Amino acid sequence: MKRWAGGLLAATLVGGALAVGVASQPGGTLAPGLRIAGVEVGGLTRQQAQAALDTRVAAVPQVTVQAGTRRWTLGADRLGWQADTARSLDAAFEATGDRSLLQKVQGLMGQAPVQDLPLSVTVDAAQTRATLNTLTAALNTQPKNAAIYFDKTTKKYAVKPGNPGRQADVTAAVNTYAANPALTTLAVPVKEWAAKYTAAALQAHVDRGNALSRPFIASLDGTDRTGALSALEVANLFWVRETGIVPDEQTLKAAFGRLTEVLDRPAQNARYAMQGGKLVKVREKAGRVTDRAAAYTLFRKVVLDPAQKTVLLPSKVQQPTLTLAELPAADQLELIAVGKSTYYRSSAARRTNVANAAAKINGAVVPAGEVFSFLNTLGGITPQNGFVGGLIISGGRTVDGLGGGVCQVSTTVFRALYNAGLPVVERNQHSYRVGYYEPQVGFEAAVYDPGLDLKLKNDTSGPILIKTVNNDAASTLEVQVWGIRPARTVTVSPAVITSRIPHPGPQYVVNPALRPGTVRQVDWAADGYSLYITRTIKEGGVVRTDQVKTVYKPWRAVYETGPRG
Repeated sequence: MKRWAGGLLAATLVGGALAVGVASQPGGTLAPGLRIAGVEVGGLTRQQAQAALDTRVAAVPQVTVQAGTRRWTLGADRLGWQADTARSLDAAFEATGDRSLLQKVQGLMGQAPVQDLPLSVTVDAAQTRATLNTLTAALNTQPKNAAIYFDKTTKKYAVKPGNPGRQADVTAAVNTYAANPALTTLAVPVKEWAAKYTAAALQAHVDRGNALSRPFIASLDGTDRTGALSALEVANLFWVRETGIVPDEQTLKAAFGRLTEVLDRPAQNARYAMQGGKLVKVREKAGRVTDRAAAYTLFRKVVLDPAQKTVLLPSKVQQPTLTLAELPAADQLELIAVGKSTYYRSSAARRTNVANAAAKINGAVVPAGEVFSFLNTLGGITPQNGFVGGLIISGGRTVDGLGGGVCQVSTTVFRALYNAGLPVVERNQHSYRVGYYEPQVGFEAAVYDPGLDLKLKNDTSGPILIKTVNNDAASTLEVQVWGIRPARTVTVSPAVITSRIPHPGPQYVVNPALRPGTVRQVDWAADGYSLYITRTIKEGGVVRTDQVKTVYKPWRAVYETGPRG
């Protein structure tokens, strides 16, 4: 009985002693069995635990960032990850204080339970965003629209595919990582959105454009005449764009104009012609032409309908504006004025065009009050109209082109009509001073088909006749104006030059077609000039003047050279 009582007393004394020991455990150490991210910190002071943690968490974990098909592996610190050891120790001391009496006793007896606390981590969201933005910048693309183009090989419209737009959703990834900084793989969602115009959407327009690109035939009502447009010519009448078929109004009108040139048979005014060496009158003749307003509306509608391949254009009778009765007898005509020019050193092609243009202008009659158009009288400057290749001014260069030499005739016609006192409606100059029109510098007129015309109005009391006298052997051209002579005198002054600009130095251009060492001049230097010509007209006691102003560009000589050997 005494022994049992003594044992109980001893146990009580030991338990009391343990309780007193636990109760009196210093607050500066951590409870036995505590770990932080696997680092043993039990029984250590804060300073000792800090040192232990610093040693073990020095290595920054690696994180694999994945966006679409791209992957990057980098230290978590680049994503704003940072170990917060102070906060981790605070949690450990809090866990120490939260231990029960039994756990404390177990700790003193070396039987403390193991408690592994996570390492506290902070994430700088701004750093995460900055790093992810840098990594994924190349992935972010705007959508690229599909495009329509014309394949020159197949002569068909086609679609060039586009691409969808892509945008990395960095915000979603930042939120994910901030919520779970222990992640070793961070996925950045990549969003896609379609372009405004996709290949599928454009294909319908392409199919319609290709259906429209077909040969097209136009006929004129009341005649057996037809005109044709090739499939390529029809394709040029419209654009196939993302929004659909867009007619090219200017090209449509030009194509319609070309068709009417073939279809129309304009009325012929009474005129003069040489018969048996004498100038005789020729009777007028009515014509049949397209009814322009109605015909164009119909043409535009039908040519833009892929189901239609032909159109019958409405026509109307066109009456002449000058009848035989209104034409003065040939023996009543008087010579009103003359224009002259020379074309020495012209090539054979240029001489051909001078002769052809002069022949077509010869015999032209301009009724009183009407406007003479050089291009309308000439007809088109085309091979079908008898013109051949020759040097022309185009695109800032003297180049081979169709109709070189026609301006010799337009210049001479201008001189004659200007000397006759006719008002100028349209006159265009050459880009630079041309030797063929010397010595009457600036007294010239350039024409180009289409676009540049020469027009003067017949302000005399009757019709005028334009005659041309071309002497190829002497390289001279004379244009005569015949009619009822008006009671006026006309004086045209020599040119007054107001400024002169020296021409620039020569330009040398390599021409692979030439043999090495060959040099060939293809353009000739000319100084630039500003000048004017004054015309004085005295009529009915009234004196009036007008001027023709010309500004010539300074022009450089151009030489073509063969490639170096």
